[in-house]
Amino acid sequence: MSTSIESGPERSEPGLAEVVGERRHLINLAYRLLGSLAEAEDAVQETYARWYAMSRARQEAIESPGAWLTTVATRVCLDLLGSARVRRERYVGAWIPEPLPDRTEWTGGASGGGGAESADPVDRVTLDESVSMAFLVVLESMTPAERVAFILHDVFRYPFAEVAEIVGRTPAACRQLASSARRRMRAAQDPAEPVVTEVPQVPEGPAVPAAGQAGQAGQAGHAGQAGLVRRFKEAWEAKDIAALVALLDPDATMTADGGGLVGTVLRPVDGSEHIAQYLIHIADRAPGLTLLERTVNGRPGLVAQHAGVTVTVAAFSLAGGRIARIWAIRNPEKLRPWTEDGQS
Repeated sequence: MSTSIESGPERSEPGLAEVVGERRHLINLAYRLLGSLAEAEDAVQETYARWYAMSRARQEAIESPGAWLTTVATRVCLDLLGSARVRRERYVGAWIPEPLPDRTEWTGGASGGGGAESADPVDRVTLDESVSMAFLVVLESMTPAERVAFILHDVFRYPFAEVAEIVGRTPAACRQLASSARRRMRAAQDPAEPVVTEVPQVPEGPAVPAAGQAGQAGQAGHAGQAGLVRRFKEAWEAKDIAALVALLDPDATMTADGGGLVGTVLRPVDGSEHIAQYLIHIADRAPGLTLLERTVNGRPGLVAQHAGVTVTVAAFSLAGGRIARIWAIRNPEKLRPWTEDGQS
């Protein structure tokens, strides 16, 4: 949890360093809960608006401003998750969580030439196993209550007694919600549907490393995925269908997200041969497409640029040494952190 001081109101306030220093933690929490950087920033802004709307006396009466901020941010996210499910039912095509670049590769923030104290939220999200695209996609299958209980307990290590206070349920109910969420995680790890191969299988207790932690196994997995993604990129550039098929799991799936704003397939493309043929079709229709190896949500991925503009960000999941899932995000509203000026 960060304790750094960022710019804030000039007036002296109780626990100002603690209040402002919670922003990084809140952004990390909200992104995992919502799967959208823009929505996470809105939730955190709303949380701070509620804090600053209180009188000085009410602020001073709060024993732990950090705990208060976490509680409010979580409840704001819980409300947003309920409305998001309705919006995503009307979404054109598949909805994929918003992809995040590594801060060292980000063109729109501090590492892209801005100041070291950039206020952009993407620079605050810790990229670990709990933000891998495979992990976030499984979170989308959970109910809002399951997702909140699971993230708070299994990812951020809040005891169930604290989770219960935050979400307004009993500790026993929160324990059941987290257990149900873990079952969803384990079901997604079935070999027939290898969605979250990066996430360790744990029968009981927390299912993932605590937020911000990365083990040696994860680093080794990154190296293996980087090599596979590089070979995939080279085969795509060479329009080598046989090489692409060899790199893909026979039952691989590619899902694209255009949001109805750009052209793309509305249904998943299934099977290694169909995916390879589709990729070659894309290359033929967009001559001059440039593929770049980039970190996507903490994992090796690809960025496609056309005429210098980022048009697609691709995340991958592996199974048995091959690519099992591809998520291609093309919705320009989700690609703002990947563009030169932060605009779509």
